[in-house]
Amino acid sequence: MILEAIEALNEKEGSSMSSIAKHIDSTHSDLPASHSTLLFHHLNQMKQMGQIVMLNNNYSKPDPNAPPKRGRGRPPKPKVPLPPGVVVSSPRPRGRPPKPKDLLAPPKPKPVSTGRPRGRPPKKAKTGTATAPPPPPGVKRGRGRPPKVLPSVGFQ
Repeated sequence: MILEAIEALNEKEGSSMSSIAKHIDSTHSDLPASHSTLLFHHLNQMKQMGQIVMLNNNYSKPDPNAPPKRGRGRPPKPKVPLPPGVVVSSPRPRGRPPKPKDLLAPPKPKPVSTGRPRGRPPKKAKTGTATAPPPPPGVKRGRGRPPKVLPSVGFQ
């Protein structure tokens, strides 16, 4: 439907999304309510596949004589064909190679356990509340920080 609309509109600069939508609305009466969302999705999909080209927010059919659009990034190196009869070995495995095993070395002794499990010990459950007792009900505290209590030392 989109390609038919672009061909039918036949605009020199390409057709905008709104003009494509209006043309499809006028030719097809049984369209879903989400037609504009579907149109936007399919226009993007067709643009990605190369079926249509977008220039200055207008969609048009690609020029058949134009060279194919190259993707982003550096193009891959061309692969040199191998002569027949040559077997390709598997590539090196990833990661650090393992150490060679010494068959003459004595086996390692197992570490001696101390009886305690590894890691941080779990917290002990609290046995009682260590909070200060609440003040008597009739006494109000003053504002701010209380004055420092001096120890009673006898001076002579």
